[in-house]
Amino acid sequence: MHHANHFYGHAHILAEYCGLDPEHPPRIDGYVQHGWNVVDGLGLGTPYMPGRPIFVYSERTRRRAWSMGRRQATVIGAPFLYLLALRPAAPDAPPREGTIYYPFHGWEKQQVLGDHQRQVDEILETEQGPVTFCLYWNEYRNDRVRTAYEQYGRVVCHGYRGQQWLDTDRHFLDKQLTELRRHRRVASNRLSSAIFHGVAAGCEPAVYGDPMQLDREDEPTAERIRREWPELHGKHLDGPAVRASALAELGDGFVASPAELRAMLGWTELHRTAPARVPA
Repeated sequence: MHHANHFYGHAHILAEYCGLDPEHPPRIDGYVQHGWNVVDGLGLGTPYMPGRPIFVYSERTRRRAWSMGRRQATVIGAPFLYLLALRPAAPDAPPREGTIYYPFHGWEKQQVLGDHQRQVDEILETEQGPVTFCLYWNEYRNDRVRTAYEQYGRVVCHGYRGQQWLDTDRHFLDKQLTELRRHRRVASNRLSSAIFHGVAAGCEPAVYGDPMQLDREDEPTAERIRREWPELHGKHLDGPAVRASALAELGDGFVASPAELRAMLGWTELHRTAPARVPA
């Protein structure tokens, strides 16, 4: 299995949904999209074996992958949608309040360049109620950046994405879902997976603030995102239009049954360890 299939616990969620052992997910026969992006769903610069299937979130991503020569692309929907099927909301949950804000983040090979203090000032001027700042592991481990946010609100981190099958926090998306369900709004300075997940989890979204930049970033791609999804940018957005657009990017409507998913991922001959979950 390509190690990126484990990122954020994706393989673990899909295994649990299919009734298999989530602690030790079986090998996936192909590559699962590991985050929202505007190319073919796969990580830029990562080597993949030619001709192997890829499993993408949405039909729009499948068409882009086809145009880029990846013809064995199948739409299965985002793993986060499968997690929602596994973790229905509690009917007696307390009322949501405040905002969870996801600052744009860097990673091992690229760091974010920008003014975090100016970002915080605009967030606090905009949001009503308490603000939770969710930092990606890369910034959370940076004492200077983390301290810049800790002065103004609660700071959390969902865990480490994982790398080369090591240190993967398989509960990353579980932690994210729990936080999202606590908050009324989800916001960021860049359109990202967190915003789409927040919409799916019932949050009001917003994308505003200094978008910052990655070191050596491909700026035309960032500009294209703002141009292609104007309905998803702003401090106060049109609910129905935003929800439709966000769920389409996650592949809502393409969530497979456990039996279908097992067949697509190459798991048909494996022994179940728990009952498979049937979508509502």
